[in-house]
Amino acid sequence: MDEQSQRITVWLEEQLGGRVTQIVRQPRWRPVWFADLERDGEAQALCVRGERSDADIGFSLEHEMRFQRVLEEHGIPVARVYGWIDEPRAYVMDRVEGRNDFAESSIEERRSVMDEYMQVLARIHALPPEPFEKAGILRAKNPRDSSVVGMRRYEEFYRRSKRQPDPFLEFCLAWLSRNPLDNHGREAPVVWDSGQFHHQGGQVTAILDLEIGHVGDPMMDLAAFRMRDTVIGFGEFPQLYQRYAEITGTPVDVAAIQHHHLAFTLTNQLAFHAALAAPTPESDFMTNMQWCSETNLFAVEALAEILDMELPEIEAPPPRDSAAAVAHAHLVASLRGLDAGDPYVQHQIRIAFRLARHLQRADEVGDALAAADLDDIAEVTGRRPGSWREGDAALEDFVLEDAGRHDEALVGLFHRRLSHYKMLLGPPGSAMARHLPIQRFRS
Repeated sequence: MDEQSQRITVWLEEQLGGRVTQIVRQPRWRPVWFADLERDGEAQALCVRGERSDADIGFSLEHEMRFQRVLEEHGIPVARVYGWIDEPRAYVMDRVEGRNDFAESSIEERRSVMDEYMQVLARIHALPPEPFEKAGILRAKNPRDSSVVGMRRYEEFYRRSKRQPDPFLEFCLAWLSRNPLDNHGREAPVVWDSGQFHHQGGQVTAILDLEIGHVGDPMMDLAAFRMRDTVIGFGEFPQLYQRYAEITGTPVDVAAIQHHHLAFTLTNQLAFHAALAAPTPESDFMTNMQWCSETNLFAVEALAEILDMELPEIEAPPPRDSAAAVAHAHLVASLRGLDAGDPYVQHQIRIAFRLARHLQRADEVGDALAAADLDDIAEVTGRRPGSWREGDAALEDFVLEDAGRHDEALVGLFHRRLSHYKMLLGPPGSAMARHLPIQRFRS
């Protein structure tokens, strides 16, 4: 047993009593442990949720725990919180039964679960903000700022950790600043990263992953899970929104949802900018890269829909005949065939395999895509930079000075640029390089 697991075991046995019969670290990008505790002849399944190691999103793990605890106190179905561990920094809660997707559900079961989920969101939004504020949960000083207080927190920590030019993110943040949302004074507790829950037997068992919950605009919760829908499939959003309106007795603000959708697509890039520019040894670089590549494309598509633009398919260039091709292919095949016999180590090998395929693809088409990006910059700015690094700096300077005069041209440029970025993640047709369509607001 490693040192962190030992420390967690000691805490569980001292604070909760009983004996830990098993503790396993989940093979994923974030430190999470599943523990089984035997106490008074009964088994208890626990989850120990650790702190992110490669991103600072501005919402602390303690903030997450407090938000979850206040929801629990008000009868919202969340995992029961047992307490805080100082080392490793983590909090302990019940392990919730059920699935987080609908892969094995009938259409009727999915409809039942989603109906209940919309009811749970409505119940959360009906809670008073004051107990959350008293618990130290983020809340805007003025309700009219409830729709931006979370994004401001993200941007504050992005600015603090920024390592290199990020022209697309700066373009989108500037667009949101120039086109502010009127939230009409709406204010309520929100989970924000909505669509995360377990269900079983056609019912929601618990709302999960509350790390960015705060007091915001309830329309934020109707926007965020549009992205997760691409891999889970929640149903048709107009019907879900109609059901929410029936439950609350208030029409939904579709324009606000569209605005919040665009804003939320940026949160991955805000959170992982520094981790992608200078990854730590424990960082899951390829997962962060894939998440950002997908959600940045969602962002540019959201802007195109707002601006009533149609975006074309972007073709990949043919692979070049590289002297390193044989070595790359051999490395990829070698990593693909490794069997560690341990789930966590196997996950690390999978990360290395994906990184090797990214480098292989960059060797095949990276130079051609970088040249195309520089050509695009020249067309919009009037000057072709000498390298990709100069290009990023020049493009960021341009968008910061542009003040909206070339929005449509820049949306087209960024769509091509982000499509090129996606092409570098792996071979054509691979899960890493595939872009999944998102439901549009207009059919």
